Order: sequence, then structure tokens, then C-alpha cells
Amino acid sequence: MRPFLFTACCLAVLAVSSPSAHGQDVPEGTLPPVIVRPEEDPSPVTDSPSDLSFEGSEFADGAGNSNILDLELGGSDGFGDQAGILRGRASLFDTPAAASIRTQQEIAERQAPDMFHALQNEVGVLMQSTAAGQASPFVRGLTGQQVLILVDGIRLNNSIFRRGPNQYFNTIDPGMVDHIEVLRGQGSVLWGSDAIGGAINVVTRGPNVHQGMFHDDYSGAEFTQYYNTANSSPYSRLSVEGWAGNTGIFSGGSFQSVRDLDTGFDGFTRQPGTNYQQYSGDIKMNYLLDEDHMLTMSVQHFELEDVPRSDRHPGFPLDRNSPNTFGGARFFDPQQRDLAYLRYQSLDPLGGVFDALTFTASYHRQREVQTRGVPTTRFQETDVETIGLNTVVSKDLQELGKVTTGVDWYYDDVDSPFGGAASGPIVPDDAYYERVGWFVSWDVTITDRLHANAGIRYEHLNTAGTPVIANTPAFVKSSYQDWIGQAGVTYELTPCLNLVCSVSEGFRAPNLDDLMANNPNVLQQGQSVPSLGLLPEKSVNYEVGLKGNFERLRVQSFVYWIDLNDNMVSITAAPNTFATANRDSYIQGVELDGELLLDRGWSVYGNFWYTYGKNLVTSAPLSRIPPVQGILGLRHRDNETGSYFAVYTWMSDRQDRLDTVRDITDERVPIGGTPGFATLNMRYGRTFGECDQHRASVTLENITDQPYQVHGSGVLGTGFTARLGYTWGY
Repeated sequence: MRPFLFTACCLAVLAVSSPSAHGQDVPEGTLPPVIVRPEEDPSPVTDSPSDLSFEGSEFADGAGNSNILDLELGGSDGFGDQAGILRGRASLFDTPAAASIRTQQEIAERQAPDMFHALQNEVGVLMQSTAAGQASPFVRGLTGQQVLILVDGIRLNNSIFRRGPNQYFNTIDPGMVDHIEVLRGQGSVLWGSDAIGGAINVVTRGPNVHQGMFHDDYSGAEFTQYYNTANSSPYSRLSVEGWAGNTGIFSGGSFQSVRDLDTGFDGFTRQPGTNYQQYSGDIKMNYLLDEDHMLTMSVQHFELEDVPRSDRHPGFPLDRNSPNTFGGARFFDPQQRDLAYLRYQSLDPLGGVFDALTFTASYHRQREVQTRGVPTTRFQETDVETIGLNTVVSKDLQELGKVTTGVDWYYDDVDSPFGGAASGPIVPDDAYYERVGWFVSWDVTITDRLHANAGIRYEHLNTAGTPVIANTPAFVKSSYQDWIGQAGVTYELTPCLNLVCSVSEGFRAPNLDDLMANNPNVLQQGQSVPSLGLLPEKSVNYEVGLKGNFERLRVQSFVYWIDLNDNMVSITAAPNTFATANRDSYIQGVELDGELLLDRGWSVYGNFWYTYGKNLVTSAPLSRIPPVQGILGLRHRDNETGSYFAVYTWMSDRQDRLDTVRDITDERVPIGGTPGFATLNMRYGRTFGECDQHRASVTLENITDQPYQVHGSGVLGTGFTARLGYTWGY
């Protein structure tokens, strides 16, 4: 399906009905209003983590983002304003940025056993999977080091993240996720280096603070069981939570065992090397010092075992058009992530000098062991321990606006032990990476209709290590620094329609993978080598958008342009050897996301997005730019019965604009490019039993059993499959 057909389909969705004015009294059957700051309500919130009975829940669709202008960004604990992606509570409707939220209800309706499925089909985001158990989100055509991933406002990115697709987003258990905040094209000013394509903040579940403050003590539990027929994979999770006095606890654990995937390709039904297992555990405790001060302690553990790299597994051809060409086996065992943090939040710090303060001390450990060959011929281990400190304060200056400022510091200590039949460390064993930054953000109302936001950041980075260059160890020490800024305005055309525009700079200093890595895990038998003397890459993101919040229509549309100055790209250094060089590039695109409410609980929803990238030095396309794609669906929800139904199609155009260095030689990209596809999918769920404590659900994916592959993925698209789900809670 060509791009103009996508545009026609999505415009048809938005043209079905003329939106009416938005008033104070919302008629029955309309979409819930967007609220900047809701009034205190003693009744439980339907989508709070403690409301486990599902009674009265408003289920969102499982494929589109029905809550594109959902209430507010921030934490799930009632204090977490500054842990949100915008580091200050703001409605999506009012912010001059392209942002969206994937809610806990949507994740549950997707029956997501991993983060790949939890965020799939979000507007502007392509979920790529080099291997089963791995997920790399592309935001506006960028991924890896150029997209910042956060967990509860704490950096998941570290200094060994690869420039291309990587697996680390899938080291989060979707069962502990409250919601996912996606900020496209911005984030560097608020969060620092790496957020050139955007930032993704995964906010985890916790005991409901409002429940503890305004209600009696309580306890609850939830058990979830999913089963996917395509890879015979059961996913099980048990969560418990409760409040006693001033203390609340949320804790849970999960396990999943995955077998080889059943694809839609004729004569190639089971893809070898797509089996693995994972388990996780998490606990979060909130302690209320009083109504305005709270301590949070959280510990998370996630581990993947025996994860084969699908495109390098014995029996799997590097090129499906040349079935006699096979790759050597490579495994990740284990792939491990541990996070522990202590957070202090105050709504009245220093006797009212500030309105809010958040201080977080964190310890993040990410460890992976990569093996090659069967039996193992060599292995490499990388263990990165990251210590982080950050403080954020805000002050409302009345007519002068609101000011938010903060300081953050992260220090990576890298261990790359090896021995026996090892091939040597990927990054130097003695390497470290330190970053420190300061930012200030200012939100101000200029007129009744015009609102503005501006911010600046200063960041300084130090790194050192002893990489092996031409078989000779050489000590390297580098430092980088820069100032960046952003500015945006929101103009209220009508009470229901905002015009927004912004200009935002991005900054990414070379990390250890860019500078010092000898990595044999790129492309076929290729290897990346150290690239000293790299310059930091900088970006300028220009975007203009419309946000509509009407009684029966919610819509966001954006046009953007990203200048990538000194963009770090791969170049051929020698046969099967790749280095990194700075090349000016650009990316441009269009994004459209909307939902139109019909009658009696029915609605039409969809999104459409187009991305184009070019290397200005070589005039070649940028590597792995996603093809034009979108979704279009129809759904029904009944809050009285707690049921939902959705049918939708996911459409992706052909991508034959390929980078000549990496895409053409990449076994994950078919010869001539990745073919387009369209899949038909359906979801249904319903609550039942006393107090609606039970919910059964089913998802039918790729009903027509179409063969397809997400561009750049080593895992083929699933054939016709059923996802079965059951959840019990009290």
C-alpha cells in the first residue's frame, strides 16, 4: 500500500464527523475531558494499580493510543510530577511537544508479555527485534544511543549502548508498568545526552498514595496468565500490594518460557533460534513522612536466559533467498538488569522556598554474557554498574510562570572480564564514563491564549579507557561539553484546538561503544573497531502541530524536520570491518494520531506516520529508516459490563531506500528491501464473577496468516496466532 492510500484512510477517519464545541458539561457518550489538574476525588481511580477488580474500568483500545491527550504526565504515586517525561506535571493537550501515553489498561489489553508488544504500533515508534527477547524502539527513525530510555525517571541508557538496534528495552517486565510516556523529537534539555530522537519514560506501578492518605488501610493481589499459541509461550505474573498506616508496598514477580516462533512464511513455519526464558521480580515501598513528604524505595531484577540471536543461529539462513548460507550461533546468557533507588519527594520543601523537590539516588547494573559457536568457541562479558544522583526543584512564580531546575550526575564503571576461550573484551575493562548536567525550564502564560516554554542545559562528560587499536593497547582519555536549548509555544485557536510549535536542540557525546569498542556482533561476520577523535553529534528539531480535544474527537498531527550535525554513522574501514565517522544528515516526517467517538460506545481510531532520512555527505539514505505505516481500527467498549472489542489493520509500506554500508549487507534486510504488508487483528475481553474480579481476554493476530517482517528485524512476523489471557484480582 502506497503512502497516499495511508493518508487517504487516516483523513477519512477524521472526516467522519464535524467536531462540536467543548463545554463545561460533557454530554453522555463523549470522550472524557482533558484536565490540567484534577480536583481531589476520594473515590478510587479506575486505572490505579490498586483497583484490581476492574469494576467500572474504561478499557482503551489495544492497538491505537486512544488516550493521546490523556490527563497528565507524571508518576503513579501522586507525588511523581518531576519523574514524568516533562519533569513537571502538564497535560498533553497544553504542552508544545509531540508526546503520548500508553496506559496500563492498553498494555493489559495487548496481553503484552514483553515491552516489544507493550509499545508496538505507537505513533512515530517502530519496535524492532533483532532476536526474540530483544526490543529496540525507533523514534522518528532513530534508535540505540540516540533514543533515551528511562525507568521511573532514571536512565536505562549507559555508555556501552550500541548505535544501532539493541536489546535493552526488553529488560523491563511489562507486568510492573503503570504507563509508558513517549516524547518524540525532544528530551535532551530535560534529560541530557542521548535524547536526539526522543525519550521514553517507563513509569512503574506502586501502592496508591491517595488510597493510603484518604482511605482505610487495604490489601490486594492480582494474578495474570497469558498464553501465545504462535510460540507456545506462557507468561505468568503475581502481584500483591497494600497500605498499613504510613507505609505502602507493591511487589510482584513473573516468569515466561518461549519456544520457536510459528511464522506466516510457507515452508518456513518455525523460525529456529527464537526460544528463550525470562523471569523478574520487583518491589516498591512508599513511606509517608506526612501529607507533603514521602520516601520511596524500589528494587527491580530482570533476567533473560539462553537468548539466541535469531539471525545468527545454526539452521537459519543469513539470506532467505540463499538457503545454503548459514550463520554461527550466538547467545545472550544471561542478559541481566538490576535497579535499586531511593527517592525523596516533598511538596513543601525548605519551608515553602520551593513548591516541590525530588531527590533520587540510584544504582543500575546491566550485565550480559555473549557466546559464539556450538560448542562455545569464544565468549565476552560486559558488566556496567551505574551510580546516579539527581535533584529537581520547581517554583510557581505566579504571573512570571513556573520554573523547574535540576542537577543530575551518572557514573558508569565498566567491567569486561574474560578468560578461557574468550576473544577479549568488547570495551576496555578499565573504562569509565561520567556525565554531569544542569538544566532549567520555564513555563509562562503570555496571554490568555498564548503559552510558552523555554529551557537550557549544560552538560559535561569525561571518559577514559585502554582500547586495543591495531593489536596494541592505547590509553585514551576524552571530555566533552556543550550548552543546548529549546523553546516552544502553544496558541489556543479555540478552547478545543491548540496550535503548537517548537525548536529544540539535542546533544550526544561519543560513548564507550563509539570510541573504544571492538565488537564482533555487528552484521554478518563484521566487527566494529575503535574510532577515536569523534565529535559529539548535535541536532535541531523543528516541529509544528495541531492538537484537538473535542467532545467526539481527539487528534494530534505534527510535521517535523531534524538536522543531524556530525551524526555518527558507520563506514567501511576494511573488509568486514566497520568504523564510526561524523556525517551531517537530516530526518523529516509527518505524524497523525486520532480517535473519533461514534454512538453507543463505538469509535474509530488510527495513526499514520512517514519518516525520511538522508546522509548529506554520501546522499545515501540513513540506515534503518522505518517505512511508511499506520493502523486503522474500529472498537467498542461497555463500561457497565467491563467488556471491550477492537478490530484493526496494521499497514506498512515497502522500504527499499537502503543505506549502502549497513542495510545492503544486513541479513535482516531482504534483497531489494523489506516488502510491505497489512495484517488483520482482533481483541476482545470481558470481566465477570463477583465484584468483577475476573477478566478473560483473547487476541487474534494476523488472522489472514500473511508473511511479513518488520524492517530491520531478525525475527520474522508471527503467523496467525491466538493470545489467551486471564486475570484475577481483589
